[in-house]
Amino acid sequence: MGIIVHKETERNTELNDRIAADLRARAQASEHEDPDLIEDTDYAKDLKKTSRFGWVWAVLVALALISLAFIVLI
Repeated sequence: MGIIVHKETERNTELNDRIAADLRARAQASEHEDPDLIEDTDYAKDLKKTSRFGWVWAVLVALALISLAFIVLI
C-alpha cells in the first residue's frame, strides 16, 4: 500500500511539474504582450470618457445608500 501511495504522489509531482512548466512557458510567451487588452476590443472603440458631471452620479449613489440605511435602521 505504501508503493501505491508513493506512485500516486510521484504521478502528482510529475503532473505538477508539467503544469508549472506549461505556465512558465505561457508567462514567457505573453511577457511582451499587453495583459490588459481593453484597447483592442470592438465595444470599447465608441465609448466616451466621463463628462464633467460624473461626480453627480457618485453623489446620487451616496444619497441613495444613505436613504436606504435610514429606512432600514428606523
